[in-house]
Amino acid sequence: MPRRIAAVLALIGAALISFHSTPAHAASARHAVLIGVPGLEWSDVGASATPNLWRLAQGAATGLLSVRAVGTLTCPADGWVTVSAGARSAAGPDCDKPVDVTPSGQGATVGRVAEIRRRNAGFGPVGLLGDAVHHAGGCVNAVGPGAALAAADSAGRVDAYAPAPASVPSGGWARCAVTIVDAGQVSGTGAERSAAVRGVDATIGTVLANLPAGSDVVVAGVADHDRTPHLRLVLATGPGAAGHYLGSDSTRRQNMVILPDLTATLLSTAGIPAPATMIGTPLLADAARPGLADSVADLSSQDVAAQTHRRLLPRFFLGFVLSQVLLYAAAALALRRRWSARRRRRILSATRLVALVAAAVPVSTDLVNLVPWWHGSQPSLWLVVGIIASDLLVVGVAMAGPWRRDILGPGTVIAAVTAAVLGADLLTGSDLQLNSMMGYSPLVGGRYYGMGNIAFAVLATSTLLAAAGVAQWLEPRRGRRAAVAAVLAMTLTAAMLDSWTAWGSDFGGLIAFVPGLATTALLVAGRRVSFLRLQLLRATGMAIVLGVAYIDYLRPPSRQTHMGRFFGQLVEGNSLPWLERKFTAMMHTFGNLTLMPVVIGGFLFVLLVLHRPGRAGASGLELAYERAPMLRAGLSGAFVTALVGGAVNDSGVAVPALALAVAVPLALAATAFALRNREDAEPSAGSSTPEAEAVAPPASGLTLRPAEG
Repeated sequence: MPRRIAAVLALIGAALISFHSTPAHAASARHAVLIGVPGLEWSDVGASATPNLWRLAQGAATGLLSVRAVGTLTCPADGWVTVSAGARSAAGPDCDKPVDVTPSGQGATVGRVAEIRRRNAGFGPVGLLGDAVHHAGGCVNAVGPGAALAAADSAGRVDAYAPAPASVPSGGWARCAVTIVDAGQVSGTGAERSAAVRGVDATIGTVLANLPAGSDVVVAGVADHDRTPHLRLVLATGPGAAGHYLGSDSTRRQNMVILPDLTATLLSTAGIPAPATMIGTPLLADAARPGLADSVADLSSQDVAAQTHRRLLPRFFLGFVLSQVLLYAAAALALRRRWSARRRRRILSATRLVALVAAAVPVSTDLVNLVPWWHGSQPSLWLVVGIIASDLLVVGVAMAGPWRRDILGPGTVIAAVTAAVLGADLLTGSDLQLNSMMGYSPLVGGRYYGMGNIAFAVLATSTLLAAAGVAQWLEPRRGRRAAVAAVLAMTLTAAMLDSWTAWGSDFGGLIAFVPGLATTALLVAGRRVSFLRLQLLRATGMAIVLGVAYIDYLRPPSRQTHMGRFFGQLVEGNSLPWLERKFTAMMHTFGNLTLMPVVIGGFLFVLLVLHRPGRAGASGLELAYERAPMLRAGLSGAFVTALVGGAVNDSGVAVPALALAVAVPLALAATAFALRNREDAEPSAGSSTPEAEAVAPPASGLTLRPAEG
């Protein structure tokens, strides 16, 4: 049986390594213009407030710009440096100081470029944009100090420079194939902000009036300028742009782009080949949008969703962690304290229900995004209400069917719904994970598509437990082979969705998932799981992931995901800085005072109850294992995946914390149901504590086979 499981893993690896590619978007050489306005948002734009921008937007594609660079907040210099490098970069500790530009003839020299390049070793090659244009025999025209920082080559030289639009000499606007303009900054609130917006709009009007006919113009809020990160404005003119949203392959979203995409767009528009080290991809105007007023309102509401997520996230996780800890304490009290027989039955039923409610929280944070709660006048309130309503709906389904009478029935339904929702979300563009409490935020910019680390923990755990529940139902009806086949089919499907570059694109997830799914499959098959086998399975997962990354690496640079880019760094010997950042980020998570209580409490439960049920005195869980042997297989697989996932992902303790937050409540629900059934079967038992009660024979008559091998 282990050989067959290994063969299936090999087949799935071969399937994962196959891929499809889509044609790159070709562009003929045209005059490329970037007008950068740090701090500009769609909420600043209106027909009367910004007449020049409004007229330009009428014939342009519109979208959202995530300006996340290296730090939590992207200052204007960070934004301009990121445009220069074509990858996330930082200007350093003097970020808020004015850019040092020294005019020299028609051009200029930007100070501190060598220092900034040193600071960004391992991030982005500052000066990439200027160097690429020079290598193609062209030049870059910069207007304003921020634009000079973006246009400078690796030596700090700017080909043509003017401090303001009014200073550009006659014919200067058409001199170079690429023009970058610093149109000023927008900050503050109220009248101060309105005045800044009017000034920026007037500058943009001046620039537009002087540009050569046929220029392709991008206007972008290239940075944050207050103390709060926002999704910024981006619009682009060009052939076929009017009436569309603006997206990119970098985000795989139809209305959102990232800062390095601006660099890629300037080069693509000017007909200049993109360097291999550039992270961004050209802007795409593919999705049709409604009228300008409606699209501006829609884009503004997306920033409202991101801001609501940012404000609510710390309080949500604090409440989530406290509820988990209270659940552990209440479960221990309910299972161990002496109660009267009647009260004990009620408490066990309530414990089961509360545990199911807790287990349904993760999927509810995704389901709520099916409804546009961010359009309401009180988005935070509607978000919380929506999560609660979704949770109750999922639990209602779990407790409504005939499966509610089975020890694993309701838990299996919740786990299956969770896995199905996450899987369907991956297939349809990951819209539910965006701005989900357990998904990812475009303000953080860790991901814009695919499977996030926290969502992976939820997907893997729920899939393993759902597969265990299905195996428990199948084994007495179709035999053990059918049960093992069902486990492999379900878990390998989830693994494919998680790791496939077109869907989950999760580098570390498959490494952690393979040992867990194989552990569950082996235990369902009645086989022993040794330490050596676990290491071999983990190596198998790594080999499959590297195979997927290699195939992704063979695609054109503009079509690669982060997996292909990592493989390229590995081949070129440049992967160490990336690995160091990942490892450092993972280690820092061990100081997370929000999630550590869940990890500590959950692992104590696993170590003291799951693996040593007799010593812990938790006869209820032992009874649940006897009546549903596959429960141990599912929990063991989830435990293995949680451990490996925490070690190989930069989210660190968040992976085991969320895995345990799903697994522990479902185990408690099964335990409470097993004890309640025993109470009903023995109403006259003299003792009211689980330790003193006789263990009834398993309801299903199932036991795991003795360990082999």
